[in-house]
Amino acid sequence: MNTFIIAEAGVNHNGDITLAKRLVDEASKAGVDAVKFQTWRTELLVSKDACQAKYQAENTGIVESQFDMLKRLELSYSEFLELKSYCDSLGVMFMSTPDEVESANFLLPLQEIFKIGSGELTNIPFLRHIARFKKKIILSTGMGNLDEINSALHSLESDVIVRSDITLLHATTMYPTPMSDVNLKAIKTLRDTFNTSVGYSDHTMGIEVSVAAVALGASVIEKHFTLSRDMHGPDHMSSLEPDELKAMVSAIRNIEEALGDGVKMAKPSEEKNKTVVRKSIVAIQPINKGDLYTKKNLGTKRTFDGLPASMWMRVLGLQANNDYKIDETIRL
Repeated sequence: MNTFIIAEAGVNHNGDITLAKRLVDEASKAGVDAVKFQTWRTELLVSKDACQAKYQAENTGIVESQFDMLKRLELSYSEFLELKSYCDSLGVMFMSTPDEVESANFLLPLQEIFKIGSGELTNIPFLRHIARFKKKIILSTGMGNLDEINSALHSLESDVIVRSDITLLHATTMYPTPMSDVNLKAIKTLRDTFNTSVGYSDHTMGIEVSVAAVALGASVIEKHFTLSRDMHGPDHMSSLEPDELKAMVSAIRNIEEALGDGVKMAKPSEEKNKTVVRKSIVAIQPINKGDLYTKKNLGTKRTFDGLPASMWMRVLGLQANNDYKIDETIRL
């Protein structure tokens, strides 16, 4: 099954619907499955005196309240309706992560999959609200431990949604994430512990970690992208540019094909090479008819024909049925 690739536009539109549409254009060109935004009403999301995260202040170069920053980046509901229509016109799935209940209700008729951000992992009432939508859910687990993830899953299930409709995303909530904190082996830990599909939300620089996650079995990849890392905003610096996003999609599709079915056997492309590189049993000394085949008069070389070297033990000790010159292949 193909990896579901989400191009995370997030807030990299800088609060401008025109930039948001350009992000949709680039995501569509890159061949992703979905482009995702974030939907919130600032007054419902954050208190007016809440501080920015350290990385947000560092990446924007502006020290301000989280409220003021998010208010500048906020898109209206009517603009999200416009984005949904625009995504549909380009054949790429529209998604947006709600950050509070009102926005979740607004998004309900617009999408079939609800992505829940890492910040809501322990927000039990919010999780139960989303579960009542009875939609597929992708849940990020950044900053979480196994007990918190287990509690979140039970809140989502709560007789409303089944586990097979939930995908967990391994994530590290740092932008950008240092390689030493990636911990890709947690993908297997989550899959084995919770018996769910598991993907990866990648906040590292570059594309190699996403590609590696697919090789480890990630069913979903989410990756931030931007029109340019030179733009001002909290997430641009840790995002891919359009050419990089396209390269990531191409690399993931190659890895999917390369993973194969796990059956170990000769593939069609290598069958013709067997006769070229595999060895046959040959005479390494002159052999007369009636002589016994021994380790002294037989060896193995590339010859394109004759008995394969795999028959070595069957041939030793038999009598020669012909005269053989050096390098002639042995025949029974």
